[in-house]
Amino acid sequence: METFYSREELKHLGIKSYGENVLISRNAILYTPELLEIGNNVRIDDFVTIGGKVVLNNYIHIAQFCGLYGAEKGIYFEDYSCLSSKGIIYATSNDYSGESMTNPMVPQKYKPTDINAPVRLCKHVVVGCMSVVLPGVTIGIGSSVGAMSLVCKSLEPWGVYAGCPVKRLKDRSKKILELEEQLKNDCI
Repeated sequence: METFYSREELKHLGIKSYGENVLISRNAILYTPELLEIGNNVRIDDFVTIGGKVVLNNYIHIAQFCGLYGAEKGIYFEDYSCLSSKGIIYATSNDYSGESMTNPMVPQKYKPTDINAPVRLCKHVVVGCMSVVLPGVTIGIGSSVGAMSLVCKSLEPWGVYAGCPVKRLKDRSKKILELEEQLKNDCI
């Protein structure tokens, strides 16, 4: 048995839309495939869980054991972005302050202060393994987030970030922009 669904099998998963060269592991869990939009050259590995609105543009990789919880507001991956193993992204979260009840089995009217806000990984963003990204965060173009980081605020472009909570450590090289152009030229 193949590791990834065939092109023919993808048609039966109920995915909203998908492009060419899409590799989805047979061991991935897609709770709401009708809200999942996938571009070209996208790979979703084993034991990834995806729920809610999620948009994956082109040249995206979601590594093993990741969780994408887009809810209604959504998670958006721009071109060439990726999430390393065991990374988690939340576009929704309960309020843990005690002002609201928690957990999905409690009716929404008892959770008035839930947090729901879109998350965006801009072009060329990489988020390291075991990192967590919280609702409302935008990670600016070209930025990288080191392993085991907590991203609870938006990050400026072209930075190398790490920590819990995340802090900017240094600027990130823009060499990847040259490599992107070479890739585009090779694909013509």
